[in-house]
Amino acid sequence: MKKESQLNRPGGKRISRRKMLQIAAGMGAGGAAALSLPSCAALSKGGKRAVTKGRIKQSIVHWCFAKYWDVEKACLIARQLGCKSVELIGPEDFATLHKYGLTCAIAPCGMPDPPFVKGFNNPKYHDEIIATTKKTIDSCAEFGVKTVIAFTGYKWRDAEDPNSGEISPVEGAENCVKGLKKLCSYAEKKGVNVAMEILNTRATDHPMKGHPGYQGDHTDYCIEIIKQVGSPRMKLLFDIYHVQVMDGDIIRRIRQYKDYIGHYHTAGNPGRGELDDKQEINYRAIMKEIVKTGYKGYVGQEFIPTRDPVKSLREAVVLCDV
Repeated sequence: MKKESQLNRPGGKRISRRKMLQIAAGMGAGGAAALSLPSCAALSKGGKRAVTKGRIKQSIVHWCFAKYWDVEKACLIARQLGCKSVELIGPEDFATLHKYGLTCAIAPCGMPDPPFVKGFNNPKYHDEIIATTKKTIDSCAEFGVKTVIAFTGYKWRDAEDPNSGEISPVEGAENCVKGLKKLCSYAEKKGVNVAMEILNTRATDHPMKGHPGYQGDHTDYCIEIIKQVGSPRMKLLFDIYHVQVMDGDIIRRIRQYKDYIGHYHTAGNPGRGELDDKQEINYRAIMKEIVKTGYKGYVGQEFIPTRDPVKSLREAVVLCDV
């Protein structure tokens, strides 16, 4: 069997962040040439805002669009659509966001790519994760970024080798609680939230559509870890796409866990594409429910565009502006 770092990746090679972005963006029509698409040109000349109500604060997840737009272009598009954030970009770009009057709704943890493989479920990675995430937290505190991401990690004892044996769910949860308590103690002092993401393990056709081997693949499991950490700074990144794949019953879960949710992500299912009528999730109803819960955080648009990325993003932002 191939190592987990090679599973579900084209050609069986380890995939870097750059390659992830190329693969994801390559699924869209036109690649980098999309920068010259008519809709993008229209935006740059001052298209209409997509956000008119603003009860949902929306964010662009940059990795989904990184081959189409650099950070500056993403900031321009975010402002013109009415989004308030470009997220999952590192501290080196926080000043650029500030220049455009934007924030980073949730920051990466700083771990080597892919960051979701080595996580808090494995004590051998605790020192590295905590050290790198603390550096990000320091930058977040400096620039007013409110949240940094965290992951349970893959369940193998050597995160990149499925032949190394499995960490049991109970052991993995206990390890997560120990490591996250240490991190949250620091985050509390800095006024920054830590949001652990649920990821699905079912989709196997693309390295960013599913994550076979990831331990935190069910909502209830992640919530129990968060409860045991017991910090007001410890939250759940409720990725609607991943939750739909693994658990479903989205609105009921939002109602049940609203006090623990610190961030939301979107994408269409199946396929992690646009939020259109070719996928099964009723995003308008979900956004209305999020508003009802009194949620004041951000919703990140994290779908992989399969056509004109600006048009797709505009449609998603309009749909979620309830």
